[in-house]
Amino acid sequence: MMHKKLFIPGPTEVRKDILDAQAQPMIGHRMKAFTELYTGLISKLQELLQTQSFVTVPTASGTALMEAAIRNCVNKDVLCCTYGAFSERWFKIAKACDRAADAIALDWGKVVKPEMIEEKLKAKKYEAVAVVQNETSTGTRAPIEEIADVMKKYPDVLLLVDTVSSLMGDKIEIDNLGIDVCVTSSQKCFALPPGLAVGIISEKALKKAETVSGKGHYLNFLDIKDYFDKKGQTPTTPAISLMWAMDKQLDKMKAEGMENRYKRHLEMAKYVQEWAKKHFSLFPEPGYESVTVTCISNTKGISVADLNTELGKRGFAISNGYGKIKEQTFRIAHMGDLTLDEIKEVTKNIDEILKL
Repeated sequence: MMHKKLFIPGPTEVRKDILDAQAQPMIGHRMKAFTELYTGLISKLQELLQTQSFVTVPTASGTALMEAAIRNCVNKDVLCCTYGAFSERWFKIAKACDRAADAIALDWGKVVKPEMIEEKLKAKKYEAVAVVQNETSTGTRAPIEEIADVMKKYPDVLLLVDTVSSLMGDKIEIDNLGIDVCVTSSQKCFALPPGLAVGIISEKALKKAETVSGKGHYLNFLDIKDYFDKKGQTPTTPAISLMWAMDKQLDKMKAEGMENRYKRHLEMAKYVQEWAKKHFSLFPEPGYESVTVTCISNTKGISVADLNTELGKRGFAISNGYGKIKEQTFRIAHMGDLTLDEIKEVTKNIDEILKL
């Protein structure tokens, strides 16, 4: 099967040396070798993300950690900000966990503003606010820095943030912003295969978890931290092979330098967005475009499915629109280990196919 280079918002392209790293001989998850691997991962993540918070890498999807954030940090009242498919997921999860969830519901393509959140916090006491920093379905970036400033006025309210499609590509200063639970996963900007989630959990969130019942078993934050503190391991069997790949990738990230990594993502985003404005138009609210995925309005009425078929013959794949805006939009991801030259290559091929 011919490999199609992935310019989709996850799973993203994984380099061969990272794939090969999974072929390390198997070790037991209760062996010293695993303790060294796992504690090394946590230390490297804390260093690269410049965080003092507790970090955990469960074998799960990012969605599982979204649910864990609700189960561990909310007894009853949570405010969910919805403006796309994945921000709506926060609300659905909260309702499914029998929490009393309210929503700031906006049209897809818009983003929540800090004043909208503050208005709600003034009117009602919430235990947490749930935000998607990078809405993959619409290519929007919420103003998390300004939202965090508002949240600091309400120190008893936790800030839960989905950074699944942005962390390690878009600079997010977790500790400085005061994010209490930051959720991401391996198959986006980490440029790893799917299967691992990463949670960065503040001391305040852990203290809150002590007061919450019904936290569940698999992703009980207190149990996970207790097991790590005592043994340097995960309570349940992890995806060890994926962790070998993550270990190698974190070393490569350090070698690149995180500021260089962030700069590369910004350069790719600028290029794709300028290209999109020249030939189509951007779907997101102006000024709130994502750093890691561009959502393009299909102003020419092209068949995105047909375009992808032709791109596939040339060894590339981009993404259709998501959910209710499928074919109305299409998306080009510029995340992970992709380079500006590769981005230019895929847009050049789109130009040729569509005769732009």
